[in-house]
Amino acid sequence: MGLRVLRGARFAALARWVLVAAASAGTGMLLLAALGWPLAHPHRPSDAAVRLVWCAVPVVVTVQFAVAAGRAVPGGWPRPGLAAVGLGRAGVALLAASATAIACAAGSAVALLVFLHLRGDLGGLPFHGAASDVLGGGGSVPLAGALTLLAVVPVGAAVTGAARLWPPRTVSTAPAPAEVSATAPPKGLPWGVALTAVGLAAEVAAPHGHGMPLPGGLGSIAPLALGGWAVATVGMVLAGPGVVHACGRLLAAFRPGALRLLAGRALQEESRAIGRPLGALCATAAAVPAVYDLHRGGRPFGPLTALATVLVVLCILATVGTALLEAKRGREPANAALRQFGASPALLRGAVALRAGVVLAAAVPLTALVAALATVPPGR
Repeated sequence: MGLRVLRGARFAALARWVLVAAASAGTGMLLLAALGWPLAHPHRPSDAAVRLVWCAVPVVVTVQFAVAAGRAVPGGWPRPGLAAVGLGRAGVALLAASATAIACAAGSAVALLVFLHLRGDLGGLPFHGAASDVLGGGGSVPLAGALTLLAVVPVGAAVTGAARLWPPRTVSTAPAPAEVSATAPPKGLPWGVALTAVGLAAEVAAPHGHGMPLPGGLGSIAPLALGGWAVATVGMVLAGPGVVHACGRLLAAFRPGALRLLAGRALQEESRAIGRPLGALCATAAAVPAVYDLHRGGRPFGPLTALATVLVVLCILATVGTALLEAKRGREPANAALRQFGASPALLRGAVALRAGVVLAAAVPLTALVAALATVPPGR
């Protein structure tokens, strides 16, 4: 049934699935390249483990994008029609998860074909054998290991998507206060701020010296600095919904007019949907100066490092765009009601522009502050 969902999707949803498959193919190619490295360099097995560890970043962002695409699709499905065929909320979650897994599996299959073609296993050797030397051409590929690595993204996306969409277990028959819970402040802001501060402190305190090698020959990084960067990234993701909610409360405070009230209430309601992708985007932007310093230091990007960098950036941007489109679709009933009450299109467009301006005014300085405080001590 998941394949029928993909075949019957509208153009916008089908374009999202194509992007998910492309992201899965890129991540699968990186995983297979990490597998092919020890085949080409059997005397350097530790490098293969390091390359596989660094593949965790593209895997996480690809799974995040796939889950965001899978969550956006059920919002356009007719609930009465799904209920008529016996699909409740649990069935919808499993259906969306299966569609996500199929799209990711298609991308993984493409990655396997490209990998075998570049190695020369499918006949012919493209690029004069340059890629074959990196991917371990001439040796046999461990099929079990390749399939296991390629299954990481589809299985991770399906499990995470089903967990995100799975209906919560109700312990009480009392109706939930929808109006209160929709605008209640997220609880992750204090934890996010604390984790970001701890991560930045770890980066500052990291010693200089030999550490974990960076991909693409960019040098090495101290393990404490790497851990601090990971903790700070998690903190920014957790703090994102709280920051967006605070922007909404600030807009709706101090005797707001219609424009500020609409913009502030919308931000408060959408803070959970767009806050975490926005936090991930800010964390990615904060890491750009450190990557640029490494590149400017005479260490050029290799092809696989460039692929991973582009893949991470595009997946983060696609996740943010998907969250914004989902939030826009959720506002359509409220906007239709406002138009019936006489709200002008200029008022609604002004509210959108005001929301975007306030969020950017808060996110850009915070990102610049984190980027200025973050230091990545070189390992050598």
